[in-house]
Amino acid sequence: MQSAKAALKTLCDPKTEVSAHYLIAEDGEVIALVPEDLRAWHAGAGRWGKVTDVNSHSIGIELANDGYSPFAAAQMDALTDLLHGIRTRWHIRPERVIGHSDMAPGRKIDPGPRFDWRRLARAGLAVWPDRDQIADPSKFLPMMRAFGYTATDAADLLCKTFRLRFRPGTSGPIDGVDAGMITNLAKRFPVDVNAAWA
Repeated sequence: MQSAKAALKTLCDPKTEVSAHYLIAEDGEVIALVPEDLRAWHAGAGRWGKVTDVNSHSIGIELANDGYSPFAAAQMDALTDLLHGIRTRWHIRPERVIGHSDMAPGRKIDPGPRFDWRRLARAGLAVWPDRDQIADPSKFLPMMRAFGYTATDAADLLCKTFRLRFRPGTSGPIDGVDAGMITNLAKRFPVDVNAAWA
């Protein structure tokens, strides 16, 4: 959505059949829409690990952004504070903080290439791979599955999805850096379908 006002209208309209637990406006205002202990309809079709009903296993946070623009500092500050509280209340590990693009490759792109995942990782709210490791590109797909990317087996699509989050702006075929980064993540944080995540 182009603005928080437009997003709020969509999220509160029963006809759209979409909702989220929280919406964070461009100025950092956090709008609570659905209680955390209730199911929201933010994810839709997708998968993470063996979880096929992502809506029933997650807390959805929407950020007012078109998916291509930088995120305002106030918005990222608000998200950081909100995530600290959610993780404390629900004991969610940082590797289980994912984007819609992670659980629905190709169907969703949010939060998009301008989202600062590294900032969240530095705050202990998400994960970031070691970039120094190089691995055989043939290891990319199995390591993606081991980390949690299970919504598709299309290697090219998964590569685009991975790069959207961890290597924005990178193009070309899967390379040793992609394989090394996901191998690092998969070995440190193998998917655990019994863990809570958002």
